[in-house]
Amino acid sequence: MAMNPNHMKNSSRKMNILHKCAIGMSSATLLIAGSLLIAGTRSQASPNTNTLVYGRPAVDPTEKSPSVAVYEEMNLCEAGLDQNVFEMAMKGFEKLRNEGRAGYDSVLAIVDFTKPSRQKRLFVIDLKAKKLAYHTYVSHGKNSGLEYATRFSNKPSSHMSSLGFYVTRKTYQGSNGYSLQLDGCEKGVNDKALSRAIVMHAAAYASEQIANGRGYIGRSFGCPAVPAPLHRPIIDKLKDGNVLFMYYPDQYYLENSTLLKS
Repeated sequence: MAMNPNHMKNSSRKMNILHKCAIGMSSATLLIAGSLLIAGTRSQASPNTNTLVYGRPAVDPTEKSPSVAVYEEMNLCEAGLDQNVFEMAMKGFEKLRNEGRAGYDSVLAIVDFTKPSRQKRLFVIDLKAKKLAYHTYVSHGKNSGLEYATRFSNKPSSHMSSLGFYVTRKTYQGSNGYSLQLDGCEKGVNDKALSRAIVMHAAAYASEQIANGRGYIGRSFGCPAVPAPLHRPIIDKLKDGNVLFMYYPDQYYLENSTLLKS
C-alpha cells in the first residue's frame, strides 16, 4: 500500500518538532542544574548563617576560627610558632578548661620539639592579655636525642621527655632550686610525670651561650629545663593550674590523644 506524501511530510515535521523539544529539554535541564549550582555557591558564600544550603546551614568560608584569629592578632608566626601546633594546643587547652582540670588564668605554654634545642622553642602565651610573655630555650631528656628530641617515653628512669598536655601544680624548692610540678593529663603518654619527678626548673646548660657555642643546649633527665635568669618569672607565670603542651608529630600520639580528638 502506497504512503500518502502529505502524511509522510506531516510525520517528518512531527519528528523534527519532537527532536527540537528533546534538545530544548536537555538545555533547560542543564540551565536549571547550572542555576542550582550557582545558587548553592552563592548561598555557601553568604554570611547569613540562617540560609540553608541543601538542608544545612551555610558556612562563611571567610570566617576565622577563634584560635586562628588569636594566632594572627598576636603575630605568633613571626615568633616561629607553627599555626597548626598552636591550634592543637588551643584544642587541648579548651578541653581541659571545660572539664575543670585547668584553671582560668589563661596561660598556655607550648614546647615545639620539631625545632632543635639551639632554637628558642618554648612559647609562654598569655591568652587574656594576648601577649607572648616568654619565648626562650628549653631542654629535652638526654635519651630523647641530642640536637633534636625524637624519642619519647612515659616510663620511669627512661630519661626521656614525654609528649602531650600537662596542667601545672605547685612550686617547691628542690635539688634544682625553685621548681614547678607538672601533672601529665594523658594516660599512657605522660601520666607518670609526677612520680617521675618531671618538673620545670632552671639549668645553666639551657643558655644561649651554650646553644651558640656547640649547636645544642644540655639535656635533662626528662624535665623541661629553662634558662636560669628566666626560670622564676616563667614558673610564676605558669604555676597553679595553667597548661603546658609538648608537641612532636608522633603518629601514635596524634592518632590516640583524647585531648586532640574533636
